[in-house]
Amino acid sequence: MKTRLSFGCACSVLAAAIAAGPALAQSAATAGTQALAAPAAAQSIPDQNTQPGAGQPQSALGEIVVTATRRSTDLQTTPIAVSAVDTKLIAQSSPRNIGDLAAFVPNFSAATITGFNAASFSIRGVGQNSIVVYFEPPVAVLVDDFVVPSVQTQLLDTFDVSQVEVLRGPQGTLFGKNTTGGAVVVKTKRPELGKFEVEGRVQGGSFGTFIPQASVNVPIGSTLAFRGVIGHTGSSGYYHAGGCFGPITPLAAGPISTEFAGASGCGNGKSLGGQDVWSSRAKLLWKPNDRFTALLQYEYLRDRSDSVPAINITPNSNDFLFYTLGVGSQANKNSDPLDNAAITNRNAALIKEGLGQKISVDGEYLNMDYRTDFGTLTSVTGYRNQRSRLPNTYMGSDPVAADGTTLSLFDAQRDDNRKTFQQEVRFATQFSGPFQFVAGGFYQHDKTSFCVAQVLGFLDLSSGPLPFGNYNDNPYILCNAQKSTSTAGYIEGNLKITPTLTLTAGGRYTWEDKTWYGRQQVFAQQLDGGFDPSIVLTDALQANVFSYPAGVIKLRDKEHEPTWRASLGWQVTPTIYGYATYSRGFKAGGFNDQIGSFHPFVNADGTDNNAAFAAAASATKPEKADSYEAGVKTELFDRHLRFNLTGFYVDYSDLQKQIVVPLTVGGQQFQVTRFFNAAKADVKGIELESTLVPTTGLTLRGVLGFQDGKYKSYVTPIPAGYDLATAPLDRLPRWQWTVDATYEHPVGENYKAVLNFDVNYVARNLATQSITSPDQNTYLNRRTLVSASLTLAEAQDKYYLRVLGRNLTNKRYLTAAQVVGGLWADGQYAPPRYVGLEAGFKLGR
Repeated sequence: MKTRLSFGCACSVLAAAIAAGPALAQSAATAGTQALAAPAAAQSIPDQNTQPGAGQPQSALGEIVVTATRRSTDLQTTPIAVSAVDTKLIAQSSPRNIGDLAAFVPNFSAATITGFNAASFSIRGVGQNSIVVYFEPPVAVLVDDFVVPSVQTQLLDTFDVSQVEVLRGPQGTLFGKNTTGGAVVVKTKRPELGKFEVEGRVQGGSFGTFIPQASVNVPIGSTLAFRGVIGHTGSSGYYHAGGCFGPITPLAAGPISTEFAGASGCGNGKSLGGQDVWSSRAKLLWKPNDRFTALLQYEYLRDRSDSVPAINITPNSNDFLFYTLGVGSQANKNSDPLDNAAITNRNAALIKEGLGQKISVDGEYLNMDYRTDFGTLTSVTGYRNQRSRLPNTYMGSDPVAADGTTLSLFDAQRDDNRKTFQQEVRFATQFSGPFQFVAGGFYQHDKTSFCVAQVLGFLDLSSGPLPFGNYNDNPYILCNAQKSTSTAGYIEGNLKITPTLTLTAGGRYTWEDKTWYGRQQVFAQQLDGGFDPSIVLTDALQANVFSYPAGVIKLRDKEHEPTWRASLGWQVTPTIYGYATYSRGFKAGGFNDQIGSFHPFVNADGTDNNAAFAAAASATKPEKADSYEAGVKTELFDRHLRFNLTGFYVDYSDLQKQIVVPLTVGGQQFQVTRFFNAAKADVKGIELESTLVPTTGLTLRGVLGFQDGKYKSYVTPIPAGYDLATAPLDRLPRWQWTVDATYEHPVGENYKAVLNFDVNYVARNLATQSITSPDQNTYLNRRTLVSASLTLAEAQDKYYLRVLGRNLTNKRYLTAAQVVGGLWADGQYAPPRYVGLEAGFKLGR
């Protein structure tokens, strides 16, 4: 019913526009108020007085327009900590994806989740370090105002991106779903009326990288325009299968122990982790008059990359079972960690590593804006269908017996289907007086079905086989599902108290409703509640909780929370702007969906203890953040220097903490991921962004982030081996900085050369926290990265040739790491030195 109503809201906007007809186009408002009430489409708009024409080097700074307040406003007079990266900077820095743009945003950290090509974004002390599908990210990603719900597909390619805005601090009023860390707002390039243009580029580089991309803009009459974008990313991977194992020392008897006892060996050295990703967008823009605009989009993604390999980094200690079994990292022989990767590539027992990962996304989106004489009505409607099939050898070891049998120590196939519908309607006023407001409603419905099949061959070595066969041949399956809705209403107004003093205040009320279905982990033969060896599965999701309801419990969680923001902005002088803001944000709770792992909730008579299961799986409470910040934004020396400084303090309560907990079931050692509202913490820091154009053609940028965080309390229901509050906060590098320089110089009358050079530093930071000992915490290395590019282009940018390099000093550093209970530790590393050649063109009229 709610979905039909939401589509009705969208259709009403469309109907109003059609009914208005061309006559409405004759009514015009003043240019100033138009800018205030313009649809929130972020873009960099050059200042005609200072911005160079095409082919001319920059001589001063242009205006940057952002939509952080759901209005198009000048970055320098927006009372929010927001950074903007536009098309020009994206082109010069040649990022792999939007995660690389974190170098240009203070206190924004981007990494990956261990074992996956998934985004791990962190801002001001809160971030995502789990692939769990029901965990609400504290940093939201929005693409053309649609909230991307899955971290697996948030590392977006930048070819079709016009601007990225990063809003730092809680977003509890205007943007999508509530967050405690911030939001990454991505705007893609829109079709242009009356313009035919074809753009293309191709890049080739290290480790077999080849990336062709193209777009076309086609006008259709005077009111329609089509834009199509397509691209492919391919590579052979920068890891090599050189991980070693052995000699294996089983602790129990059995067929697998007999076959693998004393076995040792290393990988064959082949490349691992290759990419194979197709992505495209088709967009149709309709603008029948000056009042109405509609943008219809279709998104297509097919990721068929290799499974992500792992590096075994298990310490040489009997505190880790895998070391005791002889399958820790002690056997690795290569000094370069990238040559110690391993993956079983097994295609059996529901594991499909040899086929690689499969991620498919189909999305349909409709953005509409209807401008009246007193404001703009905006509708954002979207539906996204994502299917993920993610096989992995988690621990980074690939033991093979003399007869070729592969031992899956801990292989897993994580599969999920996720369907998301979103509807947002908002109205931004365009009054002639000193008061303006933005008000709207937001609705999101998400339906997810998830199963993970695990092959736990290590148990054959540590405790012996199952009564009905080897662990190495029988997948252990955990399935659950969730249906959730998020509904919110919001309003924010700003009042010009004086010509230079503006007060902004707003609030949002959110209702979260989640229903979760879960079953404890069982073998395939146990899916019907008994033991039926005739049950045969070909895919993990065939075991979903709706197809096999035996043992499934149903839980519901409903929360409602108010959030708010208030700020005071002061235009001290025409070139100096100051502001102070207080905001409250929250992040919805989530169910402990992994708690049924290894079937721990059993009565004395062997039956399921579903009451205990339900209590342990119950949802966490919302996480809350109270943020206080003050800043000054300046443009000095006739717009040759932009200098923005922010100081902040954030008080977090009911922090949702992820802990990998050791678990013993039936005398066997396991691990399980648990979430608790375990902590209170505060984070304070400073953020500096500066841009200087000291002379024509030379642009210097500096970014500095400092943050200091600590726990005020940290107590979990499960006893810890040390005071958890003594550990640093997850993903909180104390220092981050970037220095970037771009120099553009004419080459004759028809060409220009552009040199870009940047250095980026990120301090050491905690990746995952152990509940057992601080010695088992994992960290991401501190690193200093050097990148550069040299471009020779036609003066009007019709074509170019670019040589680019990333990580030129060839640093090795972890982008993800985890300790898994008392079993093992593994991680992933960033790419080594990359050198590439790119050619591109842009033709049109």
